[in-house]
Amino acid sequence: MVSAKTSGIIVKCLGGLYTVESPDGIYECKARGVFRAKGISPAVGDSVTVSGGVITEIGERRNFIIRPPLANLDQILFVVSTVSPAPNFLILDKFIAIAEYKGIEPVVVITKTDLGDGSAVREVYDSIGIKTVEVDYDDAESVQRVRELLSGRISAFTGNSGAGKSTLLNAVDPSLDLATGEISRKLGRGRHTTRHAELYKLAGGGYIADTPGFSTFETNRYDLIRKEELAACFREFAEYTDSCRFRDCSHTCEKGCAVVEAVEQGRIPKKRHESYCTMYEEAKQLKEWELK
Repeated sequence: MVSAKTSGIIVKCLGGLYTVESPDGIYECKARGVFRAKGISPAVGDSVTVSGGVITEIGERRNFIIRPPLANLDQILFVVSTVSPAPNFLILDKFIAIAEYKGIEPVVVITKTDLGDGSAVREVYDSIGIKTVEVDYDDAESVQRVRELLSGRISAFTGNSGAGKSTLLNAVDPSLDLATGEISRKLGRGRHTTRHAELYKLAGGGYIADTPGFSTFETNRYDLIRKEELAACFREFAEYTDSCRFRDCSHTCEKGCAVVEAVEQGRIPKKRHESYCTMYEEAKQLKEWELK
């Protein structure tokens, strides 16, 4: 137990105990009762101050996701396979929009490139300025590119179940020293394992957190975005939204909408706009109480 005051980052939360990594060492801590009284819960990724084995202060968060509870993420890597399962652009775009909404950098990692062509995915996201990496396990440089993206940053991995997250994590950091399929159990994903949030330190620097696969949760577990705020979560719309004829333009089908014209002219990927329109219609159905 630490007696002197020290600062660090929470790397694990389980059963009301928090593991804090600091320059002085790793400590098991509890949180002050005042946090509960204020409706605040420390989360993995939080920068905290510890004194006498108790977390006494929580630093201001840059961002926060709900499931699992993770704070201060630098980036989320969305693992998408070329086949089995095939890419689902709508679901991917929903998660990218949430990352943009929360100020977390989205990165798209394409797997199973030996089984299918990833160019359709790469071209869409490359064209709008989202980092996109195709991984070929016979090409060490492609794995190294992912490793470099992770170095020195706090990252979360997510992806459609079966997209190859475990294989990718094993390739990026062999120090996990686990066979494919066992990595998820170490990260709290096993059938008989209590689900908890945890950051794992990478041998090359930085931390990673695993998150549930797309098929195991809905996007509203992460956050809900108002229809008025949705366009700002599609970065490629930014240079066109101020050019619309209508102040309250939905950017879905209005005549004279600069976003719609950019789609028609091929300057905004059609698939992205289709995702936006679907999400906009869903956002219109949200009740005010759901957004609070």
